Amino acid sequence: MSSSKSTKKVTFDTVVKAGLTLPGVEAGTSWGSPALKLHGKMIACIPTNKQAETDSFAICIDFEQRDELLASDPKVYYVKPHYEDYPCVLVRLKHVPPDAIKDLLNMAWQYRHAKSARKRKRS
Repeated sequence: MSSSKSTKKVTFDTVVKAGLTLPGVEAGTSWGSPALKLHGKMIACIPTNKQAETDSFAICIDFEQRDELLASDPKVYYVKPHYEDYPCVLVRLKHVPPDAIKDLLNMAWQYRHAKSARKRKRS
């Protein structure tokens, strides 16, 4: 008997495909690593710092959201000292539920969009 539950492995390509469905998001690079950007600003990338675990990605969100994610599931979400001062969280690809990817990207999109809207207002 086969299970109807998806056991599809989440990769950064999965993240990119989901991210490219969001308005204005483009594939690019950050620090020489594959990334998703909104208005030229990174929303998600493969982390390049050695402290990040292999098979992880970083996603830009505000500190309050990061704290909530870290408290909700430390098996999936984590931060290393290098990243503590940055508004982002590291996500373990092998543990993140596939259906959480779109929600994470929406959070990152909203975070970046709000920041760029504030910047445009000041101009």
